Amino acid sequence: MLRQRLTVFGIAIALSASGCGEQAPVVTPATSAEGLWIGTTSTNRTLTAAVLDDGTSYFFYSVSANPNQIAGVLQGLGASDKGSFTSSNTKDFGIGIAVLNTTISATYAARQFLNGSFTDSGAGTVTFTSTYNTAYDTTPSVAGLAGVYTGQAGSSGGAQTANVTAATDGTFTGTEQNGCTFTGKTTARTRGNVFDQSVTFGGAPCFFAGSTFQGIAYFDTVTRRLYTAAPNSPRTDAAIFFGTKIL
Repeated sequence: MLRQRLTVFGIAIALSASGCGEQAPVVTPATSAEGLWIGTTSTNRTLTAAVLDDGTSYFFYSVSANPNQIAGVLQGLGASDKGSFTSSNTKDFGIGIAVLNTTISATYAARQFLNGSFTDSGAGTVTFTSTYNTAYDTTPSVAGLAGVYTGQAGSSGGAQTANVTAATDGTFTGTEQNGCTFTGKTTARTRGNVFDQSVTFGGAPCFFAGSTFQGIAYFDTVTRRLYTAAPNSPRTDAAIFFGTKIL
């Protein structure tokens, strides 16, 4: 929830992967809101967003006045039309709180700015401004994810510390602080410097026991931060990870 202040715990994510899924750099269409975006909200939160080539969007937002902690992610399917980007089916996956229905109404100039508002059901409207991040046009490389990260993980159930190790083929295994185990794989998308990710959780005590989620991952080479989000199929919850690369 964009208006709720939230404190989450740290995680340690160890990633080791090699360059599968290489592709040529992509320049986004001149008429689309597709791309990576960085910005702020009227509630003093930092935004890191990805609008994919199919219109799916992920807006990661921080705790108010603290860009070093992620409070949640908005995810949905939107449409670009002559400088207008809208979505009526976005979900606000706040860490530690129930999911909220959200609408997005924004204006954009391709590869320049994306400005607008998020309206949560029963929680009011928050405005935002953002600028295009040319990192989207960089060739994605799974090998570039290799390293060790520390940061945050969360869902509607709250936060967990975790350790994740990825193999050279992009597969990874992990264990959360409560003993939950999970496996998955990260692969480069065919457009843009964003990765597809699949994660499958083991049995109890996992909060998402026996479930498989599909989502995305983005690594910011400037801040050395990794952002991942994977909603479940009915979009009633999502697994969120955020970490800073330290090795």
